Amino acid sequence: MIQLAVSAQRLHVPVRPFTRPSGVAVLLNARAKAVNASVLETLGFIVPREDLFLSHSEAEAAEIADWVVARRYQTVFTGGGDGTFVSWVNRVLDAAERRHQRAPRFGVLALGTGNAVAELVGATPRRHASDLSRFLAGEFPGFRLVDLVSCEGRRTPFAGVGIDAAILNDYNWLKHQLARTPLRGLGLGAAGYGLAVALRTAPRKLLERTPGYCEIVNTGRQAWRLDGQGRRVGPSIAPGELLYAGPCMLAGASTVPFYGMGLRLFPHAGKVPGLMQLRVASDPKISTLLTNIHRIWAGEFSHEKIHDFHVDHVTLRFDRPVPLQIGGDVEGFREEVSFGMANSPIELVDFRAATA
Repeated sequence: MIQLAVSAQRLHVPVRPFTRPSGVAVLLNARAKAVNASVLETLGFIVPREDLFLSHSEAEAAEIADWVVARRYQTVFTGGGDGTFVSWVNRVLDAAERRHQRAPRFGVLALGTGNAVAELVGATPRRHASDLSRFLAGEFPGFRLVDLVSCEGRRTPFAGVGIDAAILNDYNWLKHQLARTPLRGLGLGAAGYGLAVALRTAPRKLLERTPGYCEIVNTGRQAWRLDGQGRRVGPSIAPGELLYAGPCMLAGASTVPFYGMGLRLFPHAGKVPGLMQLRVASDPKISTLLTNIHRIWAGEFSHEKIHDFHVDHVTLRFDRPVPLQIGGDVEGFREEVSFGMANSPIELVDFRAATA
């Protein structure tokens, strides 16, 4: 039985107009910390209860996704962070493919810690009720098309191997260690990430003699090297050619510029339709990164040991297992992984359109 929530408990693509929305569903994860009685009560006043869905398990989430596709909802909002968004988008797109139906457009309600997609479309924490109310009132005039990365059969705005996934592992460890202590608040959000880096990621990095060795092969169509401003430099890289070989602290692929909390880690993502930005950090000094943190956060930092590409599909091979994250969720360790472009973009409600 599908559980309903009750009140008690491509940057390059111009915005397109559409008429007053109808058939809107809101999908929530009951196990998410941010989905509490207050959120449910608030959203229950905004949308009809039959359109507010709350999943308690993986099986129930798959059933809900199939239900909203079968009922042909025009717009599906997901409430949570990037991991929740990725999970719901994959389930809904899979259900639409099984039924040979057009997928609905998606909207984001920022309720999680990592909100890269929410930052892209102007959905911000603590404004989810206002955003949804204004959308239902027809105040947002359009949506944007957003390409997705495909990794291990899942569609996601971004994925990566190396230190970013290691930080997520360390954050989850710290959160678990503090969960049942008076200090549990320190293990959450930006403070938790900062502590995880200071206590585990940075010390481990300082003790590490050298990052793992990585070879990256272009397994798609033509790829391009980019300079610090995102301009193509040098000849194109043909299918089958080596893009990069050497030490690798981080290798990430993204179709959106943000990485959560305003970090513009992929400033050249979303600028060319059908291509993602691949960013490789070979072995820049920690001191260099720390002294340039503001430029890195703003997406304005370039360095000889940071290599950027626009690619369609790549395969990465390492000399040792490295941590992998997909859409902000840790996925264990891999010695080989591929990043490719998903078959088609999705349509995302654009909250920025009303204020652009």
